[in-house]
Amino acid sequence: MTGRTLVAGVGNIFQRDDAFGVEVVRLLAGRPWPATVRIADFGIRGVHLVYELLNGCDLLVLIDAAQRGYEPGTVTVLEVSGAVPGSTVMDAHDLVPDQVFAMVASMGCPPGRSLIVACEPADVSEGMGLSEQVRQALPHAVRAVEQILGASSRPTQEKGADDGVQAS
Repeated sequence: MTGRTLVAGVGNIFQRDDAFGVEVVRLLAGRPWPATVRIADFGIRGVHLVYELLNGCDLLVLIDAAQRGYEPGTVTVLEVSGAVPGSTVMDAHDLVPDQVFAMVASMGCPPGRSLIVACEPADVSEGMGLSEQVRQALPHAVRAVEQILGASSRPTQEKGADDGVQAS
């Protein structure tokens, strides 16, 4: 056990709502965190995320846009358990989260607990800027990550009965 936590935002800023993970970590990066927590934007650099995970971590919080069949802007938290099956042939420039988990597991160094904070996208076409639904979901995702990291116990943390997060 390393005691290390990695909060990784992934996504393509040139495909509108796919930039969700990148935007969430941008918002989280400006806040104080314990030295054992690393907040990082990995964008579309899946191989760099794999290398970072090879350093070991007890908790991985991956933030990404994911089409799961919900209304656009819905934030869900998923726990990844066990190895994720993946193809043995991977494009190093286009690793999706399933492939990242498969590659790290195949190298014998999977993270401890792995959670995905996902947002249902409205528009992943070429272009920059989040759709209105996904932009409005940003504070809900930030709160979800803060809760995962135990930040909700901070006295300055805003608490609400309905944070818009749907656990799954």
